[in-house]
Amino acid sequence: MQRHIQHGPINLDTPIRFNDALPDEVDIVVIGGGIVGVSSALFLANAGFSVSLMEKGRIACEQSSRNWGWIRQHGRDADELPIMMHASRLWEELDAATSGKTAFKRGGIMYLASTRAQMDKRESWLEIAKQHQLDTRILTADQVAEHIQQGEGAHKWIGATYTPSDGRAEPWQAVPALCGLAQAKGVTVTENCAVRAFEVTNGNLQSVVTEKGNIKCGQAVLAAGTWSSLLLQRHGVSIPQLSVRSSVSATAPMPEIFGGNAGDETMAFRRRADGGYNISISAQHDLYIGPGVLRHVLKWLPVASKHWRDTRFRSNAPQNYPDHWKTNRTWAEDETSPFERMRVLDPKPDTSKNETLRQAFAARFPQLGKPTLTHSWAGMIDAMPDIVPIVDRVPAIDGVILVTGMSGHGFGIGPGFGEIVAKIAARNPTGFEMDRFRFSRFSDGSKLRPGPSI
Repeated sequence: MQRHIQHGPINLDTPIRFNDALPDEVDIVVIGGGIVGVSSALFLANAGFSVSLMEKGRIACEQSSRNWGWIRQHGRDADELPIMMHASRLWEELDAATSGKTAFKRGGIMYLASTRAQMDKRESWLEIAKQHQLDTRILTADQVAEHIQQGEGAHKWIGATYTPSDGRAEPWQAVPALCGLAQAKGVTVTENCAVRAFEVTNGNLQSVVTEKGNIKCGQAVLAAGTWSSLLLQRHGVSIPQLSVRSSVSATAPMPEIFGGNAGDETMAFRRRADGGYNISISAQHDLYIGPGVLRHVLKWLPVASKHWRDTRFRSNAPQNYPDHWKTNRTWAEDETSPFERMRVLDPKPDTSKNETLRQAFAARFPQLGKPTLTHSWAGMIDAMPDIVPIVDRVPAIDGVILVTGMSGHGFGIGPGFGEIVAKIAARNPTGFEMDRFRFSRFSDGSKLRPGPSI
C-alpha cells in the first residue's frame, strides 16, 4: 500500500495524537505546539528539565504547517544567519533522529532575477554570506539553465544567487515527528488544551493556568506565534507584534524542473516529497486593520514604508482573530479565553490570484503548461517591526521566556532558537550574539534596523 503523504495544513479534523495528562508540576511549561515550541521542548528535555508542552489546537496546526517548507540560510538577516546555519545542521541531525520523518533534504535555494536591478539587489546580500563562509554564489543565465529546466519560449532570468546547502522539509510531517521525539524524551504533550493565563506573585511566575487546571512551574516558554501578544497583553505586557495573511497553493504531481526551492519577483516554488510543487505569489500578504495595528503604527512605519507595495490592507479581521476589534483583551482565569474560542487560526486563502499564479508558472515552464492546483491554504505570519523575532526573558514576569515574531522565517530557524531557549532557561551562554533579539529594543530608544522582508 502506498503511504499517504499529507501536503496541506493540519487542522481540527485530525485526531488528537498527543493527549498526555496534565502534570501537577514541572520545571518548564512550553506554550505553543509549532516548530519553535516543539523544538524548545525537545532541547529543554535534552538539557534535563521536566517539560510540559501545551497546544490549544493541534500540534503544528497554524503557521508551522502552512509555511513554504524552506530551510533557508539564503537572504537571512545578518544577525539571524549564524543561528540559521547552526539550525541547518540541526535539521540534518533531527531528520536522522526521526528516521527521515521530517523529509529534510538539501536541494538548494535560488533567488532568481529577471532584470539587472533585481540582480543587483540579489548580489547585495553576498557580502553577508561571505562573512560567514556560506556557500552562496552568483549564477549566470546559462548556469541557471543548468539547474532549472525551462522549455522553448520560457520567461528568461538574467541570473540568480544560489545557496546549494539550503534545504526543505515537509512542515506537516516534520513538526509532529519532532514532537514525537520530544515526547519520547519525557515531555508531556497535551493538545486541545489552552493556556489561559500566568499565575504571578510579586512579579514571579508561579504556575500556568490552563483550561484543565494549573501546572506549577518555575519557568514558561511563550511560543504561541500570533497569539503571543494577546496572552502578554492580559498581563499588562505590550509587544508591537502584528500578523499578516499569506496564501499558498499546491500543484498535482508533475515532472521535476528543479529539486530545490526558488523564487523571483513574481512567484516562488518548492518541490514536495509527493512530486508536486508548492507555489505562491512572492512577497505578497494581507494586513487586517485592528486595534493592535493602530496602537503600534509608529513602530511599524520604517518597515511599512519599505515594503508597503507588498501589503494589501483589509478593513477588519474575521471574528475571534487575535487582533479583531471585539476579541477580549482581558478575561478571568476561570473564563473561556480567546484561545479556546478559536482553537485553530485557519484563514481563508486568497484564491483571486490563482489564475495569475498558474499563468506565471506556465510562462516560466511552458513545457508543463498551467499546473493543476489541488488546493490552497493560508497562514497568519506573526511579525515584529524590524522583521526579526524576540527571543528573551520578559522583564515584567520573572520566569517567562518569550520566543515569538518569527516574521515568516520560523520554520527553518526553529530548531536553532529552540536550542537557544534551552540555554536561556538554564542561564547558560547561548553561543550567539542575541542583542538583536532582545525584548527591550522596542522601548529603550534604540533605532530599529529592518531586516529582509517577510
